[in-house]
Amino acid sequence: MKIKTKAFKRTTSILLILVMTLGIFALAGCGGTDDNNGDDAADGETSGWAYIENNGELVVGLDDTFAPMGFRDENNELVGFDIDLANAVGEQLGVKITFRPIDWDAKEMELESKNVDCLWNGMSATEERQEKMSLTNKYLNNRIVVMSLGSDVNITSAEDLANYSIGTQVDSAALEVMQASDNWDAFAENVNEFPTYDEALMALQGKRVDVIVVDEVLGEYKNAQLGGTLFVCDFDFGDDFYAIGCRKGETDVADKINEAIKALIDNGKAAEISEKWFGKDIVIFEDYE
Repeated sequence: MKIKTKAFKRTTSILLILVMTLGIFALAGCGGTDDNNGDDAADGETSGWAYIENNGELVVGLDDTFAPMGFRDENNELVGFDIDLANAVGEQLGVKITFRPIDWDAKEMELESKNVDCLWNGMSATEERQEKMSLTNKYLNNRIVVMSLGSDVNITSAEDLANYSIGTQVDSAALEVMQASDNWDAFAENVNEFPTYDEALMALQGKRVDVIVVDEVLGEYKNAQLGGTLFVCDFDFGDDFYAIGCRKGETDVADKINEAIKALIDNGKAAEISEKWFGKDIVIFEDYE
């Protein structure tokens, strides 16, 4: 009987240990499930437009040295076309706009980490960015254009540039586009590189060059300051569409911004802002189809 009793006790002890072990695993499993559900709920509450509304602001990431889109004036105040347009969008949506200057080279990280809610500063809508972000519709086309002092300059193709002296900024997007042209060899010796676009523009005004090749938004901004004395030639080096970048998957934020921009186009406010900075309405509203 003693042997049986010991065996019984040993069996009972083993069963108790098994039950306790299973109980611990069950509790751990339940705890893990609760944590995941909590995280999912939190993510649902703090993402997309709901996140913007909860925070009471839309934080715009920008490079504050990019005239005329977003830059500092003589009083160190943020000004520019994108600044005015973003503020108008905020008014339209009833949300505060907060501008946050960032390292533009780290813009994707700033967006994903939620340091900013969108990237809005003359950002090209490249295919790569369409894959990494939720982009708004295209709202500007920053073509690389050719500008002259008079309408008598006849440039309808890249080949025609061989007949004129050309000014542009050193290490600029315009210079890179020209160098990538199939006709670069035909007009390369005519290109004069200046430290800044302002100096290239002064060379044009002084008739030391016949034309300048420049980003359209910057060229039109400078032209507006000069009272519209420059002419945009018929030829350009292609499209460079601007869009606003939101976090990947947050299409509702992009849709809200689209909705506001469309309303500003319809009521004339977008044209008013464009004319202030560029001397004419160059705002567009295009999707990616």
